[in-house]
Amino acid sequence: MKSSYDFSRGERGRFFRPGAVLAPPVHLDTEVLAFLARRAEARGVTLDELVNELLKKDIELIQAAE
Repeated sequence: MKSSYDFSRGERGRFFRPGAVLAPPVHLDTEVLAFLARRAEARGVTLDELVNELLKKDIELIQAAE
């Protein structure tokens, strides 16, 4: 890493996008990932689809209990 950087030609806000939604990375334990990957394959869906479906069901349960 350099001791200093030259930002004199920088442009403030160049990459700012109002309303942009960032998808943070989610790190699963190895055994959880393996289990979910097997279940997704058995159901013929992607891992993303399976995880989203499971989380939506959990959200419904949490909201019902409130």
